[in-house]
Amino acid sequence: MSENPDPKPSSPVGRVLNYILIVLAIVAVAAAGWRFLRSPIGPLVPTPDEGMADASSEPFEQRMREMEDQLEWKTRSTERKLDKETVLASLELDKQFLLNNQKPEGNFNYQYDFVNKTFDKDDNQVRQAGALWGIALMLREMPDEATFAAVKKGIDFFAEHTKEWKDGRTYIKYPGNSSCDSGTVALVALALIESLRSDYAIPDDLRADWNAKLDGYLAFLQAMQLDNGHISRGFNTLTKTSSRGYSPYYDGESLLAMVKAAKYLDRKSLVPTIEKAARAMAETYTVKAWAKNRDSDQTKGFYQWGSMSFEEYGGAGWKDADLYEDITLVLGWWMIHTHQTLRRTRNTAYAHEGIASAYAIAKRRENKAAMNDLGFAIDYGLYKLISWQVEGPLIKENRFLQAHRTDDPIAVGGVMNHRSEAPLRIDVTQHQSHALLLALQHLYSD
Repeated sequence: MSENPDPKPSSPVGRVLNYILIVLAIVAVAAAGWRFLRSPIGPLVPTPDEGMADASSEPFEQRMREMEDQLEWKTRSTERKLDKETVLASLELDKQFLLNNQKPEGNFNYQYDFVNKTFDKDDNQVRQAGALWGIALMLREMPDEATFAAVKKGIDFFAEHTKEWKDGRTYIKYPGNSSCDSGTVALVALALIESLRSDYAIPDDLRADWNAKLDGYLAFLQAMQLDNGHISRGFNTLTKTSSRGYSPYYDGESLLAMVKAAKYLDRKSLVPTIEKAARAMAETYTVKAWAKNRDSDQTKGFYQWGSMSFEEYGGAGWKDADLYEDITLVLGWWMIHTHQTLRRTRNTAYAHEGIASAYAIAKRRENKAAMNDLGFAIDYGLYKLISWQVEGPLIKENRFLQAHRTDDPIAVGGVMNHRSEAPLRIDVTQHQSHALLLALQHLYSD
């Protein structure tokens, strides 16, 4: 017997209703298409290089330079929706949210539903480390005593769970985890790097201690580099062995930590590791990934980390610095026009960390067309995302938040992952705060 037997013939009334529904559906689709064409974002720009996804015998470096030369940047409105004052007001709330969600132990509330007032029992070691990095960035850019105290508490927490492997290499055994993700070590290292770069008056003995901790974590990341240039995704704390696999997220986080340590804290011994990693990661997460899928999840995972790393790499002037700047611009174009980040319905602050890095390169090169397209994406996208901030400066733009006003200190300043979903996850606010810091530096500095 068939699972789906033929339906009974419909009545005349039923047929009329069906016709009406079909007409209404056609009208709705047409209206949606019209809104799409008239929206500020506009229709999708044609791909400038249809060969991007094809296998090619051309050297990788040549292909990427050709790709950058062929980018067709879209002409956008130059009128900005955001201003410096709004960005600063949102950042201050971001900081308060991060500080208020730090636990007495030093790690953070992972997720809080501010409407139901419930905490999520899940946790994630990498996102916990990322939240600490977020506060350290605030210490560097917006230093005060409360932020310093929070950074110190967070570093102390991870130090309590730090173990020595061998030869000065140290890893982190996060509570409840038998493995150490390389991204966790990289993000705690980034927190130390930003703290040591800050103008805050860190006592000399503590500064020396933090430098020693940083060296242990960096030695671990170097030791985790695989023969192919990538960084092993994880370390088994029971067998003391590293994985043969790698992750676009952990690759990018590790690369950024090493790049910043070498560039700003004189860890020059990292440069050979960096150059090998940058070359491998750049090819894996661009042309090789695009040969399988133009809108690759691998590219998305690496995107902001790679873009931030390559922008810093270009500024440092290491081997093939101009190539990595080219790649960052290609990735910026990809994020806007292939991945279509401005049309995404969930929080995409991570993308704006990378777009801001591409904008910085376009600005250095005085590439006005790229600055216009990238700058529009930053301004349009961050305006939308700030309107998702609890009690934020753009709350008037969000009906859900207007209907759920609150003075809950654990909620105020948190950023939702969707315009009408109450759970506030710690890493969403952390990524958004960093995107705002980068936009403030490169776009809203005047």
